[in-house]
Amino acid sequence: MDLLSAAYGATSDDEDATGPPSSAPVATGSTSFAPPPLKRPRWESHQYLPPTHSFPQQPLLNAATPLASPSSGRYISKRERALLASSQAHVESGSPLPQLTSTEFDCADGSITYTNLRADILHSLRCQPKPGPSTSFPLKLSVCLKGHTKAINCVDWSPSHGHLLASAGMDHTVHVWNVWDKGNTTARVLKHHTAAVKDVRWSLHRPFLLSGGLDCSVQLVDVVEGKVMKVFKEDQAVEVIKFNPSNPDIFLSGGSKGSLRLWDIRCGLVTKEFHRNLGTILDIDFSADGRQFISSTDTTRSNISENTIIVWDVMRQVPLSNQVYTEAFTCPCVRYHPREASFVAQSNGNYIAIFSARPPFKLNKYMRFEGHGVWGFPVKCNFSLSGRELASGSSDGCIYFYDYKSARLLRKIEAFKEACTDVAYHPVMPNVIASCSWTGEISVFE
Repeated sequence: MDLLSAAYGATSDDEDATGPPSSAPVATGSTSFAPPPLKRPRWESHQYLPPTHSFPQQPLLNAATPLASPSSGRYISKRERALLASSQAHVESGSPLPQLTSTEFDCADGSITYTNLRADILHSLRCQPKPGPSTSFPLKLSVCLKGHTKAINCVDWSPSHGHLLASAGMDHTVHVWNVWDKGNTTARVLKHHTAAVKDVRWSLHRPFLLSGGLDCSVQLVDVVEGKVMKVFKEDQAVEVIKFNPSNPDIFLSGGSKGSLRLWDIRCGLVTKEFHRNLGTILDIDFSADGRQFISSTDTTRSNISENTIIVWDVMRQVPLSNQVYTEAFTCPCVRYHPREASFVAQSNGNYIAIFSARPPFKLNKYMRFEGHGVWGFPVKCNFSLSGRELASGSSDGCIYFYDYKSARLLRKIEAFKEACTDVAYHPVMPNVIASCSWTGEISVFE
């Protein structure tokens, strides 16, 4: 049971159709036809709201087409009788889906509900923000969250339950934070991994967490029930994971052996693999339509970075680019722009490079974002909701804000005494940003 189904009093945007269109295809067997992915929203659209519509439930893998029973009175062909017999035998043999298992978590007193939030935060989450660029930067420290005992690799806001923040740590744990709760901000401490957790991502429309780590596994956890839904075993340490924005049941993983795999969480199987002689996958990111993704690896030789950044075609499983970045630096972070046909790469040369997202994916040699430091830390960057600002962590513990159009440094704020490894804009409130540090702290600014 989803305890947050009525979060913030929002209602679903979907409405049942009055009747099926005459040209709609007819589903057979257990196949369900999903609507085509939405087009990229226009600048004037309500861009700050997270997706609140409900997605259709996927059928079970062993669901058979309804067949007539022998007592229905009509003629049943031999083929239909055989299908009926096989489906009954399959159901009696048991479902192939793995059983839910309880995962270990602490802090039972913590709550993931929104009932104890600050009034101003609850109002901001319920109200629809005005479209357009933000009018101010996050300046004031809102919340300081402590609980990890080692470095934090990343933080991620829930797109459907905006008061929840997840963090992945080198201490083998995933923390779920009820950030503005007036009581206990630590909602869950998940201990389902046996080694360092390198990445964590919220499901796009449910309170499920996907996490990957050095124990060579990706695990899907129901945060409400505290149960592991599925375990995806790999032959490599998992460095990074990302959901496909056009299909919430598909995610991509990259690991230490250079393998890139596309998984389907409904069946727990790999649907596509992307092969090339790569080093450790440092980061990946999907385009807005989910048809392409970029990968960053640490494959270098002499004074050139070969295959450091590659743009891939998801359907054809082929690389579309060829040495778009030729400097002898690795890039621990790559990000698509949310509105324009471009992407950026955080370089260990202490700058952020910008590229065209259209072939031949050229590097902009006349503009780069400079001023912050990387110095070998896995420092990440992220765009604001409007795409007009770019925020980056830094090895000096500060958050740097740049103007996307001019690459001009707008402001920097001190977040930590040690390196700031990740920054994440809130999906609803444009002037809220979360950051994490190499010492295990999280700071939320507003």
